[in-house]
Amino acid sequence: MRLPLRLLFALILAAAIAGCGFHLRGVGSGNLPYKTMYIALPDTADVNIWLQRYIRSSGSTEIVDDAKSAEAIFQQLGDIRQKGILSVNAQGRVREYRLQLTYTFQVVNQKGQVLVPINEVALTRDISFDDSNVLAKDLEEGLLWRDMNNDLVNQIMRRLSVVKPKNPDLEDDE
Repeated sequence: MRLPLRLLFALILAAAIAGCGFHLRGVGSGNLPYKTMYIALPDTADVNIWLQRYIRSSGSTEIVDDAKSAEAIFQQLGDIRQKGILSVNAQGRVREYRLQLTYTFQVVNQKGQVLVPINEVALTRDISFDDSNVLAKDLEEGLLWRDMNNDLVNQIMRRLSVVKPKNPDLEDDE
């Protein structure tokens, strides 16, 4: 009697989760509305490398090497990274830093018409600091910057897949 009750409960729970639109993080977030895309960033830029990796793994959009053959062109408008003092101790030494990343981008077509308007992603991380562990804290800071880059690319991909691109040809007629 006890086993069928658990099985019934598990089936109800699975149906409720499936019915509410739940899906694992990253599933379906890479379907971009463009067939081809050019990323107007240097080949060695971290954002470019990660964006290409995410877009290629989704399989729906092809990354091209020439802006003239691309349906959409990803443009970076700003990339500001700052490290500021968050708090100090009684002796006036730094106790915490705040890492801030502000990234702005847009997507245009070959004619320069805006498909996705300017978007801004702002990320912040706080890191404690200790004079006796400078090397360890430098490594931790590097890991936090890398984590922020990964989070940035995830947010860009989500925004590009959710935002419905404008049709610039319709706007020109009005």
